[in-house]
This record gives sequence, C-alpha cells and structure tokens, in this order.
Amino acid sequence: MSGRVLVVDDSEVIRQLIRVNLELEGFEVVTAADGAECLEVIRRVKPDVVTLDVVMPRLDGLRTAARLRATPDTSALPIAIVSACTPADLDLGEAVGVDGYLGKPFDPADLVALVRRLMRAEERSTGFRPERTERTDRG
Repeated sequence: MSGRVLVVDDSEVIRQLIRVNLELEGFEVVTAADGAECLEVIRRVKPDVVTLDVVMPRLDGLRTAARLRATPDTSALPIAIVSACTPADLDLGEAVGVDGYLGKPFDPADLVALVRRLMRAEERSTGFRPERTERTDRG
C-alpha cells in the first residue's frame, strides 16, 4: 500500500524521523513546519493522510485540524495527531474530528500501522473511531 502523507511538526528531527519510517514502507512524504504551512501545502500536494503535532508556532495542530474539517475540500481527509498529548488535547482532537492518535515517543511500527489504517477507505466510511494508544497520555 502506498499513498501521500503530509507530516506537520515544528521539530525538523521529528519530521525526518517520520519521513524515513514512512518512506521505508513505500509512502510518499511531504512535510510542513506548522499548521499555517500545512494549510498552504495541502492545496498543492493533496495528501491522503495528514499527521499533526499539537504544539506548534503560528497555528497549532488542533486548530489546524479544525480548519481542515471546516473546509469542504479537506473535511473527510484522515487526520492523525502524533504528539505528546495531554488528555485534554485528546478530547479536543476528538471534538474537532481527528481520526487517530499516536503519542510521542512512538514506536515506528505503530506509526506505520496508524497511517495504513487511515489510508483504508473502508474504515473512513464505516464510522472509524479514534483510538488512543498507551503512549498518548505522556506529556
């Protein structure tokens, strides 16, 4: 399975870590440094999945997710939070329609599995519920 993933994180190291792990599995990866850049890049690259950090400058991940959900062209785009989330962040993410969560630090295999799940169209059409991994409550 392949597809295009937009990775949004203000840490260049994390962006590269995610990029390498997804590219090794055959995904095409595009990156952005914050939510504002994500909104600019998304129109050009038309990703299949977006991963968002929560805490970023200019526009944080939860506000970015809310804007993506509010825009007709991106309202059904699968979104995963990949961040050191607090329980409040998870609740806010669920409220804006985030599809999955992965806490930092994460196992690369969990990252790949999450992206693959979000790529599968049948899960999106059957009311896929966000899942919280054990690592999501670290922060």
